[in-house]
Amino acid sequence: MYSLLRPLIFRLDPETAHHLTLGGLAAAHALGMSGLIAGRPTGDPRTAMGLTFPNPVGLAAGLDKNGECIDGLAALGFGFLEIGTVTPLPQPGNPKPRLFRLPQAQGIINRMGFNNDGVNRLVENVKRADYRGILGINIGKNAATPIEKAAGDYLICLRKVYAHASYVTVNISSPNTKNLRQLQGGDELDALLAQLKAEQEKLADTHGKYVPIALKIAPDLEGEQIAQIAHLLMQHRIDGVIATNTTLAREGVEHLPHGSETGGLSGAPVRDKSTAVIRALAAELQGALPIIGVGGILSGADAAEKIGAGASLVQLYSGLIYRGPALVGECCAAIRRL
Repeated sequence: MYSLLRPLIFRLDPETAHHLTLGGLAAAHALGMSGLIAGRPTGDPRTAMGLTFPNPVGLAAGLDKNGECIDGLAALGFGFLEIGTVTPLPQPGNPKPRLFRLPQAQGIINRMGFNNDGVNRLVENVKRADYRGILGINIGKNAATPIEKAAGDYLICLRKVYAHASYVTVNISSPNTKNLRQLQGGDELDALLAQLKAEQEKLADTHGKYVPIALKIAPDLEGEQIAQIAHLLMQHRIDGVIATNTTLAREGVEHLPHGSETGGLSGAPVRDKSTAVIRALAAELQGALPIIGVGGILSGADAAEKIGAGASLVQLYSGLIYRGPALVGECCAAIRRL
């Protein structure tokens, strides 16, 4: 069905199409028609971060920022979902237009800027959902919060989502919030992880359950930076790492319509950079914590490549835009064949 709908969807403004697609998924689920959109992949359980995932293919953050379509997305056969990025206070994000397709390269450029309805609204939506599978909640800082006070925003979000999340992802790698990637630096990251870990331990006592924390990093990192991040992840006993977010690089797309737009580039053009970071991380971590691979997965072979590079699980986003929900089952099958 998606192959028939895609030409119509691609005629729409990307952000309009995004909202209509989520609404359509929610409606299809409510009407019991989700099976017409994608078949349900067979199980292939994987254990990571102390959690058992029904299959290793998840939804990346960014598609459902506010958790408004959890049940509709779950019906597509994902082994886990990640919603957000959410911030303490609602914010509109960057001015429109801020989302651009690059069909010739199977890429997307976005400069959304953490547009969301705030953490309280997200929690309300999670409570209303019927989904009881593995749910990651991706947290960030408000644009108006100075970078030196960023930890406070992450702690606010962590406290509010903790009881409702299977795991929490700390997003310090979006290129669309000013200075955010500074938090990947050694001293800044050391301080942030120390505060998050201390808060996680307090919350585990309060709620009587341990919710893993994962860190989401950028693809635009050099070998020494990756090694430093890996060391800090192990030092602070962080539970997982998601590699990677979008890239600021434009090699191979500069000549395309919208190729020079500012923002983060995702899809096929980031595939190799993401895989290289995964491979370097895996070499440094030596299995100390799991890697979730994301970036440029547009086929089952791409998903298998991420696993081969050292990822335990994978996530999809841009690939869904170009390939549709059938990509979930294709990736599950390719990973299972490994």
